[in-house]
Amino acid sequence: MTGHDVGVRTRASSLVAALGLVVVACQAAPAAAPTASSPSTSVTASVAVPTSPSPAWTPKPPVVPERGTYVAVPERKFLMLWSEPGPGATEAGWFRTRNDWKQTVPMLVEGGFRDRDGREWLRVQLPVRPNGTTGWIDAADIELERRTQRIVVDLSERTLWYSLDGELRHTFSVGVGTPAYPTTPGHFSVWAFVEYPDPSGPYGAFALGLSGFSDVITDWPGGGRMAVHGTADPGDRGAAVSHGCVRVYNGDLEALRDVPLGTPVVIRA
Repeated sequence: MTGHDVGVRTRASSLVAALGLVVVACQAAPAAAPTASSPSTSVTASVAVPTSPSPAWTPKPPVVPERGTYVAVPERKFLMLWSEPGPGATEAGWFRTRNDWKQTVPMLVEGGFRDRDGREWLRVQLPVRPNGTTGWIDAADIELERRTQRIVVDLSERTLWYSLDGELRHTFSVGVGTPAYPTTPGHFSVWAFVEYPDPSGPYGAFALGLSGFSDVITDWPGGGRMAVHGTADPGDRGAAVSHGCVRVYNGDLEALRDVPLGTPVVIRA
């Protein structure tokens, strides 16, 4: 969906290590969940990630580093993951870069390294279990895009904040996970955009599937991937009612319709 893949493009040689990320959770009926019925990643999922070699590569800083987060946008359907950066790197497996809705999945960049031969490597967050799994990729295989959008969810306040270009644009009271199915805190990104024909359904008008997973649910379609999704019930606002997803009242959710894939999502306790 082109409306959800927009961003400021730049070549990998001008990358800046990205920080800020996010987490959210999924709702009730698994049948329509914004998660895949089969894994959308076909790679040795838990890739061992070594510590960055020394000396570390210091990327060229962006114009406004505090307002943007960089994501790696794969140029092909499959992306090679490497065991480590540098001349001794070995192939760790292929990673499928499209989700089950055929949308290209941008990955948050967490660091970079230039080896003695001048080859540039990026460490990216992978949308697989366990949460926080990272892998090394060759910077020549991707395009960089800067995300100035950010979603922050505070579980204790049951509030979602949406900012753009460093400015707060919207604040919503939202539903979160129950004590038995808590929303998992962490740093994630928007992994998929899924629209539903019936806004009164369990996932509302649409869902922003996340790169992270529930710590409790593992046997649902897609393995328990979390989401920020709609609800037609205004009573869900400020309540602990979901199976781990963040429920946003449909009228409020429309403000997030144009959030691009790769947008950082931070869920905090």
